[in-house]
Amino acid sequence: MTLFIQYLQLCWFTNNPIKLYPSQSFLWRSVLFYLGSGIIVEANISDPADATLEVGMRTLVALSLLTVLVFFNKVKPLFNQLLIAVFMCENVMVTLGIFVEIYDAFARGTPYEDVPTFLGVVLIVWYMAIISYIFRQVFQFRMASSISLAIGYFLATYGGPFLVMEVI
Repeated sequence: MTLFIQYLQLCWFTNNPIKLYPSQSFLWRSVLFYLGSGIIVEANISDPADATLEVGMRTLVALSLLTVLVFFNKVKPLFNQLLIAVFMCENVMVTLGIFVEIYDAFARGTPYEDVPTFLGVVLIVWYMAIISYIFRQVFQFRMASSISLAIGYFLATYGGPFLVMEVI
């Protein structure tokens, strides 16, 4: 539980992922939770089969991009810390996204119907800030580089599978 709390603190920019030493099982539980929660969110938007395919693609893209980043920046010993940091923070954002979707279902047709959209935008900006923070801590990038990389990472992991699913 303490490891979970330490990773949760990354979402508040107060911990350093390279100073956390997770177990391999913690890594795979994070990835499995990401898959499960992502499928729940996407299945509320589209068909469950399409949701499963899209989240699977998103996970493969994320794993591939993080592997390439680690390879080119020669920080292979930090791969597990990077992977868990990214997936744990994504899990927090997806979980909050589930609550926003629930709120959206109840807010339709009320004066608060635009609030879920605002909350979704806040979550996306917060997510990119967290990913930028993690990249900056792990790779020692400058602020502008880590922000650009976080935006690119977001567009590739979410935009790429989304576009593929739209074409199919």
